[in-house]
Formats: sequence, structure tokens, C-alpha cells
Amino acid sequence: MSEVKAGDTVAIHYTGTLTDGTTFDSSDGRDPLEFEVGSGQIIPGLDKAIPGMVVGDKKVVEIPCDEAYGAINPENRQSVPHEQIPDDIPLELGLTLQMQSPDGQNVIPVTVVEISDTEVTMDANHALAGKDLNFAIEVVSVKVA
Repeated sequence: MSEVKAGDTVAIHYTGTLTDGTTFDSSDGRDPLEFEVGSGQIIPGLDKAIPGMVVGDKKVVEIPCDEAYGAINPENRQSVPHEQIPDDIPLELGLTLQMQSPDGQNVIPVTVVEISDTEVTMDANHALAGKDLNFAIEVVSVKVA
């Protein structure tokens, strides 16, 4: 069996957990995740953990937030006046909305994190930003580059 290296396409089963043990994602009951190693298709810390493994290998990797979804960026929070939110949107904490990027070219998912009498604060940080992650992984297949 050959060891996984950058450029190979691998399929892995995984379970991602927070440091408190809460599962945030898993391939359990789904097809394995397939990606090209070293291509940037997955978070950097997980991408770095795969080379050297072979089919059937299992391991648990701890990934600090800076090698996952990054630190929370305060600039990714924005408050807007209530009147800028359409009346047909039922505002509640945790609601995910979509905003246009300043150039109007991209749609950005945002989460409502605060509601006051006059403003709604939305956060465009990834839900896992600022969190250290753990992944239990198993290499299912390797297509050598």
C-alpha cells in the first residue's frame, strides 16, 4: 500500500467534534469525503494530517482554530437599522440570512446575533471560527496522482 501524498485523491470517513466533545459534523451514514490532498479543498489542519496515512489507517487529530476556520474577526459583525430589514423576515437570534458583498458580486451568509429596539447585529464569521477542532478520521481509499 502506498502512503498518501500531496496530489493524491483520498476518501475519508470523519467525525468532527469541539473540544467539549460536541459533534459538529460527521460522514456517518453518508458517502466518505473525497478531496485532493494539499489542494486547499478542506481546512489546512486536516489537510496536513492526511499525508503518510494508508488505506485503513485511523487517527484523531487536534486542529487549532488558526488551522481550521480562523479566529473570530470583529470586522465581520455589522449592525444595521431595523428599517433596512424587510418586514417579511421574522427576526430571531440565530437566524441565518444572506447579504450581498459590498461589490454586489457575492452572497454572504450571516447570522443574527443581537437584536435591539433600533438595530440588528449580524455576524459573517464562520460558525466554527475561533474554535479548536478534533477530527477522528479513517482513510477509505486513495487514488495516486
